[in-house]
Parts: sequence; structure tokens; C-alpha cells
Amino acid sequence: MTSPATPASPTTPLAEPGRWHRFFDGDVWFSFKSSPVAIMAAVIAFICIFCALFAEWVAPHNPFDLASLELMDSRLPPAWMEGGSSKYLLGTDDQGRDLLSALMYGARISLFVGFASVLVSMVIGVGLGLLSGFVGGKVDAFIMRICDVMLSFPSILIALLIDGVGRAMFPNAHESLAFLVLILAISLTGWVQYARTVRGSTMVERNKEYVQAARVIGVSSGRIMRRHVLPNVLGPVLVLATIQVAAAIITEATLSFLGVGVPPTSPSLGTLIRVGNDFLFSGEWWITIWPGAMLVLIALSVNLLGDWLRDALNPRLR
Repeated sequence: MTSPATPASPTTPLAEPGRWHRFFDGDVWFSFKSSPVAIMAAVIAFICIFCALFAEWVAPHNPFDLASLELMDSRLPPAWMEGGSSKYLLGTDDQGRDLLSALMYGARISLFVGFASVLVSMVIGVGLGLLSGFVGGKVDAFIMRICDVMLSFPSILIALLIDGVGRAMFPNAHESLAFLVLILAISLTGWVQYARTVRGSTMVERNKEYVQAARVIGVSSGRIMRRHVLPNVLGPVLVLATIQVAAAIITEATLSFLGVGVPPTSPSLGTLIRVGNDFLFSGEWWITIWPGAMLVLIALSVNLLGDWLRDALNPRLR
């Protein structure tokens, strides 16, 4: 006697892969794994950012604690040179501050100003570029003429002007206001690149079928720009933002080197370079060389990551 056939169990649907799973199986991650330069740049950038963010726990000393400074230890060479001390691996500056610790604290300020200014520039530039490219007409002409005027002046000159006016208007301002003026000074010179990039991409996207379909069903222009056009123009913006971070950090270091950057009580890498420049020709080269090397490492690693991201997001280069 044959037993009745058991009904076949329904096929279990495959679980949809998660966002991280799709990322690690995607072309961008494969491109990153296949690029030794990108991996090395990411490691250097991670070490610099980690040491800057957790300087209180990583740094061997607090270089800005006046009670712990000893003037007798000023201008000591690195530990491996004659006259150096194992207490100060990279030597000390003219005030007896440990340079290794000062680099970590200074890099934190430079990175904060760089990332904050790029974020503000991105918000302003993407908003104006999206409006200019989507609306067109007189609005587009007006915004683009402003961009032409901004591009006719050197960015460092505009930053110097804005920062100088801000300091003249608020001579006794708190440190937080001084940081805000510095961030705005750098941001107002960097939004033009985002605006022109987003405008060009938006002019291409606004004539595509999905935008026309959204208009036909009555979707408002603001919602179309925000929900449909904006996600499709963010690719070049991310690449540009990665490269602009390094430019913003160098601009901040330049302003601080000229004495109009961050407050003297919160020195960044540019301030440390300016202080060490006074002792460069007297033989204490380490006071300015180490902050300069730190600045070069951060800018170079971020630029290399930006170049890799540009190639990874461009399907024509795969």
C-alpha cells in the first residue's frame, strides 16, 4: 500500500540582502580593495583622525595645560638626537610643549574647521546649484553671475577679507564666535564649485522622463528637486567634498600662519607652523617640520581618497 504523497513545502523566499551586504558586494568596495594607494591613504587618514578625536587619551601630555609646562624643557630636540629626552618623542617647542601631543590637539582643530566649512559650503552650493539648474531663467543667470564674481577673486583673499572684517567688528569676541567667523570665511569661498557642479547635473536631470512624469501627476517643483533630482546629483558632490576637505584644511592653516586664523589659545597646525618658523634658521627645525609634515599627511591622504572615489564612482573608468 502506497502512502499518500506529502505535499511539497512552499519555496522559502530568499531574504533581501542588507545595505551593508550590498555595499561589500558592490563595485566601490571591490575598487577599494584593489587599490593599494587608496588603502594606504585610508589607513593614514584614519590614524590622523583617530588621534585627533581621542587626543585626551592618546596624547602623552596635555600641551595646553599651563600648569604642566616647564620652560626648562623648551626647544628640546627629538628623542633620538643628542640632548633629546625620551619623555618627548618628537621634541618640544619654545614653551616646553610636547610636539607629539601638540600635533594631535592641533590636528583636531584643523580637521574640525575643515569639515565644518566643507559642510556649510556644500549646503549653500548644492542648494543654489539645484535651484539654478532646475528653475533656470533669470534665477539661473543671477546665481551664475554671483559665482563669476566670486571666482574672479582669489579664495584666500576673500577669506582674509571676511575674517579680518569679522575680527574688526568683534575684537573681544569669544573663541566660539572666532571659530564661526573662520568657518564662514572659508565656506563663502568654496560654495561656488558645488553650485556650478550641481547646476550642470541638474540641467541634465530635469529633462529626463522621471521628472516629466512627476510633473504630469502634479508633484510640486520643490518635492521633485528634493526627492528625485537631488539624490541623482550627489555623486559628483561627494567626490568634490572629499577633495575640498583637504583644500579647506590648507586654507585654515594658511590663515592661522598669517595670524588671522584660530585664536592663539587654541592653536591649530597652521599656528604651530608659524611658531616654529621663527626658530627654523636657528637650528630647531623640528618645531616647524613636524606640524608641516602632519599637515601634508592629512591633505595628501584625503586628496588620494578623493581621487580614488572619483574613479570608483565613474563607470567609464571601470
